[in-house]
Amino acid sequence: MKLTRLHKFLLVLGGAAGLAYGTWVAADTHSADDIGDDLPTLDSIEVRASMQRPKMTLPSELTVVPVVKSGEYFVPPKIEDLDDSKYADEVRLGRNIFIDTQHYAKRFVGNGMNCSNCHLQEGRKPNAAPLWAAYPLYPMYRDKSRQVISFQERLQSCFRFSMNGMAPTLDSREIEALTTYAQWLSTGIPVGTIMAGRGFARIDKTDDPSPFNGAIHYKQYCASCHGEHLEGKKFTNRPGYMFPPLAGPDSYNKGAGMHKVKTCAGFVKANMPLGRPYTLTDDQALDVCVHIFMQDRPWDPRKGIFMSIFMPVTEG
Repeated sequence: MKLTRLHKFLLVLGGAAGLAYGTWVAADTHSADDIGDDLPTLDSIEVRASMQRPKMTLPSELTVVPVVKSGEYFVPPKIEDLDDSKYADEVRLGRNIFIDTQHYAKRFVGNGMNCSNCHLQEGRKPNAAPLWAAYPLYPMYRDKSRQVISFQERLQSCFRFSMNGMAPTLDSREIEALTTYAQWLSTGIPVGTIMAGRGFARIDKTDDPSPFNGAIHYKQYCASCHGEHLEGKKFTNRPGYMFPPLAGPDSYNKGAGMHKVKTCAGFVKANMPLGRPYTLTDDQALDVCVHIFMQDRPWDPRKGIFMSIFMPVTEG
């Protein structure tokens, strides 16, 4: 096909027009960029240190740990200061029962727990239900039993529920020794005085607890010690648990105070992970404890196995 002079002229004219249009668009775009450069950017202004992005990964949330001030919490006497009297021997026996309940009070224990699993540091640690803060308040009215009880009766309750065992008689050697140990720890505290550090930490929730989030938090913060399935971790060189089970037949039963989610959360917040208290927020502690609450464990002896399994949950 032959092109006429007219056709060639039109093709050249069209090419020239296209080239001119492209040049105009490029110039317009460059002009717009020049206008944008007049606006302040992070590169053209002095950037404050708080606006700079760190070169290394830093935690976005800081952990606030309460600082223990001198004199804030009661300091119980030292075991080394005991003499050779019969009273001192009774205190030592009570301490042995408390920290190694599996051996010294085995006839009344039905699981793998010791008293010191919940009352940390031999019952001395503030915000871990210390004995020195509890003993001066008895006799005390308890909603659980709906009556005024003595400290000895409170110990019976611990054996029945937390130890999933049998309550010793009030005149048993174990009850007498544990009572003496608690009385010795509280030496110097006036009767009826509510001490700082009593019980567990205060919990204020901002959202409903989630068992799904609890499973995630448990795996992150708890499973390395208490096991993936909450089964605890046993000693390798002797009987017993290095880290207590939080579920299963060797754990506390459904009548124990630790089976209540808020009580559990108060303990977890102030004491767990071990050596890193106040790592979890209130809501995270509640999430973890809801996860623990939903696991299988021995039934409440007040209700029996049938009611514990089939009765709707009204506690926790």
